Amino acid sequence: MQLGTVPERLARNQYDVDEGTPHIEVHQDVVRRTGAAPLLVRICPAHVYTAEPDASVGFTAAACLECGTCLAVAPEAVSWHYPRGGFGVAYRQG
Repeated sequence: MQLGTVPERLARNQYDVDEGTPHIEVHQDVVRRTGAAPLLVRICPAHVYTAEPDASVGFTAAACLECGTCLAVAPEAVSWHYPRGGFGVAYRQG
């Protein structure tokens, strides 16, 4: 059975974003001061982060795979925790 490409498999996941309590907070002052935007963009397997022209970083929590890589490589620039119960990613293809 053909399982498809990684992007095709990831597209089958369901994301239930907790709009009232986001699980990612980016500290833009730290990102600008340390130049962490390119690092966050490069290391995120879900491509959640985007580098902005003003040296800040944009992000889309709805695509987050909840792997914690961003917290591991840039703990001073990102506050991250698992979403509240019932929210976050629901994996469909393992």
